[in-house]
Amino acid sequence: MNNHTFAVCAYKDSHYLEDCIKSLEKQTVKSDIFIATSTPSDYILEIASRHGISVYVNEGEKGITQDWNFAMTKAKTDFVTIAHQDDIYLPDYTEKCLSYLKKADHPMIFFSDYAELRNGEVVKDNRNLKVKRILLRNLANPKNWSRKNVRRRSLSLGDAICCPSVTYCMKNIPSPLFANHFEASEDWEAWERLSKLDGDFVYAPEILMYHRIHAESATTKVIGENHRKSETYEMFRKFWPAWIAEILTKIYSGSERSNQI
Repeated sequence: MNNHTFAVCAYKDSHYLEDCIKSLEKQTVKSDIFIATSTPSDYILEIASRHGISVYVNEGEKGITQDWNFAMTKAKTDFVTIAHQDDIYLPDYTEKCLSYLKKADHPMIFFSDYAELRNGEVVKDNRNLKVKRILLRNLANPKNWSRKNVRRRSLSLGDAICCPSVTYCMKNIPSPLFANHFEASEDWEAWERLSKLDGDFVYAPEILMYHRIHAESATTKVIGENHRKSETYEMFRKFWPAWIAEILTKIYSGSERSNQI
């Protein structure tokens, strides 16, 4: 067992939960694994029992940010990945993650490139993925991991970091990390705050996980409810004057249709 944990955040009864857990069990480097949920059910408990992993129930305030913050508090290791219940992690995710982290002086987060899972098919290249790779290309150089201007430039035109690909270096980041004010851009807001701190954004420009896009995902539901538009504008205002933020919000909102099935 190494100094890394997968905290699987389970919400209601996802058909993909067990596939996610199986992908974590197949890692070439083993980690601690547990489930954190605010919606306990026989379905979740049965899967956990079958795989011999613990379940922690959030009895406090509910919500996506509250659940993520809760999950992070239950980990006993220095490095924590919040595994999204619908996603798949390739067998070398943990091994590559820990290898990259060793190259950093003061890592705050590790994250990787990713592919999408759409209707059971792996999509490694589309417009959405191409744009994110362009935004992150300067962070592919380890010399730029600690440069605040490079990190902020990568975030200034959208949320290029794939949240489920992120591993958190608990000793080097504030706790709680996620702000309850946000429902759709909670991860982008966290990266923006971290981008202003001293430390490293450790980026692996390799596909190490698959992010599932489907009708029942939280991201799809939030976009469908149009919550994200106001949050997107609020995020752009952290980087740009109001008139530019308005233009970018319109462009960004249009691009988010690619997150819907």
